[in-house]
Amino acid sequence: MVMTSLPESRTEQDGSAVIRVLGYNIRSMRDDPAALARVIRACAPDLVLVQEAPRFFRWRKYAARLAAASELVILGGGATAAGPLLLCSMRVAVERTEDILLPLTPGLHRRGFATAVVRIAGTRIGVLSCHLSLRREERLTQAEALLGRLEAMGVEHAVVGGDLNEAPDGQAFRRLAGRLQDCWAVRPRGGEHTFPSHDPARRIDALFATGGIEVLGCGVPAGLPGVAGDDLSAASDHLPVLAALRVPATRGAGAPRSGGVPSSIAGQA
Repeated sequence: MVMTSLPESRTEQDGSAVIRVLGYNIRSMRDDPAALARVIRACAPDLVLVQEAPRFFRWRKYAARLAAASELVILGGGATAAGPLLLCSMRVAVERTEDILLPLTPGLHRRGFATAVVRIAGTRIGVLSCHLSLRREERLTQAEALLGRLEAMGVEHAVVGGDLNEAPDGQAFRRLAGRLQDCWAVRPRGGEHTFPSHDPARRIDALFATGGIEVLGCGVPAGLPGVAGDDLSAASDHLPVLAALRVPATRGAGAPRSGGVPSSIAGQA
């Protein structure tokens, strides 16, 4: 399925926000960084949920270069979250950020979450980027930790993007899709498979949203105006996932909620 169009970002009269969210494993920018930036710019995202951002020597410099080349700013994450990184447009107002390191399993890579609570127009949104383990049992434990972290963020609406390292029939993927909306499954509007980028055969990268968010379309943005096929294959060994979402205005238009379980998660427990 080719993504020939997708709703653009905008603020509705009722205060709700249509936002574009991009999930992308960028393999530590070891491929073609110029192609990577061109893909991100063409997707015109409000939020970018990155996996495998540079984590070692001078990682902040590389993250800053990517943000500048993509016409975005750094929101949080990077090496301090063991790889997940958050970028955003100037449309986004930041309320808070937090990087979470997960328990280390000897012999495996350290994993973590990059998280933030942001406001876009009249909408308050939790954001989380993750890259789950290569080991099946650990992936399931990390998926449970992810759901717990969303509950602890104290937001009604949230988006999650990640490289799950397993297909939709995997336990961790099914656990997340059982509590959150799997955006591609809800409204496919682009390619399904994300890996490997040169000959995609598996869907191991996904975007999720809490229940109160309306999914307007989601998929690999091949065919989207400005997104070149050569750039998609050159930018990373993964393909990105792009979604357009409509998020309701925060009720009461006031202060942040003080903790508690998001109703869109708790209602599905």
